[in-house]
Amino acid sequence: MADRRAELLQGLADAVVEMDEERATSLAAEAIEAGIDAYEAISEGLARGMEVVSEKYDNEEYFVPEILLCSDAMYAAIEVLKPHLKPESAGTPAKVVIGVIEGDTHDIGKNIVRIMLDTAGFEVHDLGRDVPVERFVSEAQRVGAQIIAISTLMSTTRDGMRRVVERLEAEGVRDQFKVLIGGPPVSWAFCREIGADAYGNSAPEGVRLARELAGGAQ
Repeated sequence: MADRRAELLQGLADAVVEMDEERATSLAAEAIEAGIDAYEAISEGLARGMEVVSEKYDNEEYFVPEILLCSDAMYAAIEVLKPHLKPESAGTPAKVVIGVIEGDTHDIGKNIVRIMLDTAGFEVHDLGRDVPVERFVSEAQRVGAQIIAISTLMSTTRDGMRRVVERLEAEGVRDQFKVLIGGPPVSWAFCREIGADAYGNSAPEGVRLARELAGGAQ
């Protein structure tokens, strides 16, 4: 069973990388039949595949058309898995405002994190992509969020994350929110430099950190 589980999870990752929508959906169904948790199939299969895709994009092996086909395969498999996702939290959910920073329209990674946060029991307010700095702050205040999660795929837009933290400080509300950042051009060093609270280098890591931040924010 362990070998079959590993084979299916790797197959899901490979199907995403290979832009094979039909195989991705077939393997997603097989994973459920094999008793693999739907959340695990996303986090350890599909999300891992998208991490490889992101690396290929960074290395200029894949370009926008390939990214779109990979994301189609991923989303098709997620549709198969969605009915089998089991919310993990039964209490009052922590609230997360999530979005891609202004100037960046790449939202695949953010969308994976959003789905996984939702499944993990968070109340997720998705602002989408190309989100202005001030909207992260105003929306977090409006909904009473505990966490502001910001992503980017581009090094040219990452300074917007710094400006979110600066905006929170300028409005005197920095201590009301935990700021979680993620994406290929950021790191723990950058996180510390701009005064954010945590940096996630993958979707599963981002969800783990959100759980820790939510616990500290309550």
